[in-house]
Amino acid sequence: MVKTLEAIKAPINAELKEFEKHFKDAMRSPVPLLDRITYYIVRRKGKQVRPMFVFLSAKLCGDTNPATFNAASFIELLHTASLVHDDVVDDSNERRGFFSINALWKNKIAVLVGDYFLAKGMLIAVKHKQYRLLEIISDAMQAMSEGELLQIEKARRLDIDEAVYYDIIRQKTASLIASACAVGAASVTEDEDLIGRMHQFGEKIGMAFQIRDDLFDFGTDDVGKPLGIDIKEKKMTLPLIYALQNANRRDKRRIIYNIKKYNENPEKVREVIDFVRASGGLEYTKGVMYDYRDQAFELLHQFPETPARQSIEELVYFVTDRKK
Repeated sequence: MVKTLEAIKAPINAELKEFEKHFKDAMRSPVPLLDRITYYIVRRKGKQVRPMFVFLSAKLCGDTNPATFNAASFIELLHTASLVHDDVVDDSNERRGFFSINALWKNKIAVLVGDYFLAKGMLIAVKHKQYRLLEIISDAMQAMSEGELLQIEKARRLDIDEAVYYDIIRQKTASLIASACAVGAASVTEDEDLIGRMHQFGEKIGMAFQIRDDLFDFGTDDVGKPLGIDIKEKKMTLPLIYALQNANRRDKRRIIYNIKKYNENPEKVREVIDFVRASGGLEYTKGVMYDYRDQAFELLHQFPETPARQSIEELVYFVTDRKK
């Protein structure tokens, strides 16, 4: 049985409580409008999975210290900035059941707020002369932008195959979790082999995390989000790619036509969902997700068994078996 997040947090409870203060301080601004917006964001914060990866990775490789808090703040600032920018790119008016920043304050302000968070994160690293931290996270920032642009480019023709799909999610999603694990390690050790191993571990988890998210779109038994969101946005996810790869020419043409022309039509979206389910696409995708998880565990089990290792293992199960 998957443990609750509260149980998983046990070895880093003190750090996470202290981190909340660090993060609020990092977001503070003398500009009243920015302060209002950051207060709104802090109030609706998510599960803090990425800071958890930072602190648990640090504990896995040494002892947490002030550099670890800076790393966690930078990661969370980058994550927050990417969500704000994503909502603008996707023209989304809702995030985690709340109005998005662009819905409340319009696109221009949302873009500037996202830029502000990125600048604050970089200043944290520079001010404390944590240049390795800056390098690791700058690599992730570049990858996330490239992944988003690659997805937009490919979505126009819906010609994404599995190899391109893996490139996109490695850059868009996995790069951030990989950097969270790497900066956690880098905050407590200069051993580049160790930092590299944690980066690899985080990348495998990030791949599994995104693939799990793809499965929600087609309604696993306990789906935690509305069905067909990715189809409506013309996103080619792994279950759909697999289904199209294994379809005859006529079905493939019909499904692609539905996605291109009728992605807002509930009946046509339902037709695509049923097509993917009948193809074995969900089972195939789960197998790929579990394979990435197994690869992550191979890397993790090279470390001695400690409460931190046990918790990070449980966190992996949490993100791959989550319901939403």
